[in-house]
Amino acid sequence: MNFDDIRCYTNEEVHEVLEKLTKEKSFMKVVSTAYPLLPKEIIKERLLQYNNQQEFQKDFIFPFLQYLEENTTKGIELFGLEKINVSKAYLYLSNHRDIVMDSSFFCKKLLENSIDTVEIAIGDNLLIYPWIEDFVKLNKSFIVKRGLNTRQTLESSKLLSAYLLHTICEKNQSIWMAQREGRAKDSDDYTQESVLKMLNLSAKDNNFIQHILQFNICPLSISYEYDPCDYLKAKEFQLKRDFPDYKKSSTDDLENMVIGIMGYKGKVVFRITGCINDELKKIEQKTSNRHEQISQTAQLIDLKIHANYEIYSVNKIAFDTLTGENRFAHEYSNMERIDFEQYLMKQIDKIQLENKDEKFLRQKLLEMYANPLINHLKTLQHSQPSV
Repeated sequence: MNFDDIRCYTNEEVHEVLEKLTKEKSFMKVVSTAYPLLPKEIIKERLLQYNNQQEFQKDFIFPFLQYLEENTTKGIELFGLEKINVSKAYLYLSNHRDIVMDSSFFCKKLLENSIDTVEIAIGDNLLIYPWIEDFVKLNKSFIVKRGLNTRQTLESSKLLSAYLLHTICEKNQSIWMAQREGRAKDSDDYTQESVLKMLNLSAKDNNFIQHILQFNICPLSISYEYDPCDYLKAKEFQLKRDFPDYKKSSTDDLENMVIGIMGYKGKVVFRITGCINDELKKIEQKTSNRHEQISQTAQLIDLKIHANYEIYSVNKIAFDTLTGENRFAHEYSNMERIDFEQYLMKQIDKIQLENKDEKFLRQKLLEMYANPLINHLKTLQHSQPSV
């Protein structure tokens, strides 16, 4: 099967693509912003010295991610490395908060632990300029086609499924992919069954569990203390409420990407929850019904992600404010509560809308910060030995 239309670039293509990119004025302008102390000619010189993805990521991308960690976070932590075999390839299915930084920060922490970075699934709706496609494919991203008709979607999904299987089984290369199409704007993270059905499209028979065992699915839980795009997401909720046909423009996507990269995130925690193959075999023993197997697999992934959230004070304050309870009041200070209230006001002030509904926007922001805790509590109430 030919994957040229979606695959990331190979090491053999790296230098040629960099030559092309260094001739792109808009690309060089963006890179100069990332490295303001370096003259453009020096940046160009550095870019043209790379001949493989590993060097490019380690020497050129990593320092910028280090800058972002130091200047936009209170630190990034990765837990759960003891739950994986570094010589094995996994499909990391994660909740999705930020367009760029979810996978970028994950790759940074892997590099710090001398583990190969993952290939990354990215929707073609984000490839706003031609050079962005070249850059992300250079950075080990493959393309997920969006906005297709029914027949095209099926063909595209079959190709994607085959590529994922090929990457895991033939290339022995791990992959990061979101558990759903697009970010969960309200932070209410649930796996779309359509993602699991897509994985099954590369199966040779109708045995769902036996097929997806090959992907070595490993749920990954991502927790940001603050989401710099929270106010943009709240704004989008009001626009969709007021104008049901509203759709984000490419300019909106670009704004979300830039704010997500440069905005303040507080603490960031990644938790690898371990490969779920053993649990999948138990599901197969319990039921042979394919629809039930898919549903239970999605629930299992959700359980792993929800149980492994990092819960911050802002989540507890949002929960108490939203519910009118003081359930967690003893776990945060009055000053933290005041700070969070001021933070919400500051974020709402950033929203520019003609008929700005501040009460609605505040409610949406509170839900974004409360939902991870709400889902985390549900897993504790319905805890299973397999978690």
